[in-house]
Amino acid sequence: MGKEASPRKVGEKEALAVGTTIRGSAQKLNLVAGLIRGRTAEEALNILSFSKKAMAVDVRKVLASAIANAENNHNLDVDALVVAEASVGKSISMKRWTPRARGRSSRIVKPFSRVRIVVREQQEA
Repeated sequence: MGKEASPRKVGEKEALAVGTTIRGSAQKLNLVAGLIRGRTAEEALNILSFSKKAMAVDVRKVLASAIANAENNHNLDVDALVVAEASVGKSISMKRWTPRARGRSSRIVKPFSRVRIVVREQQEA
């Protein structure tokens, strides 16, 4: 009677986590995501823990969620996980205003971003 289950958005040996409203620009977030692409999950967590970039805190939370999803939902080996994909995109933008000279105002745009992290179980070669 109910709705059919939607197909998986990733492969069989992969797990996914998405951070939808991360406060900051996509350009700054992509610099941090580039640090962890293709690395092992453990190494990526270490890089994000000791990074000076402020966005690294939010990316680390999303990566930890992807690792937890792999372990709990898909029964993958945590020690063999590799960051297969770390993509960044724009989300909503808050519009605010600030007063300017001679009774005018100007717009302040406060952007939000989204990050999508896919971890894959890598076979030992």
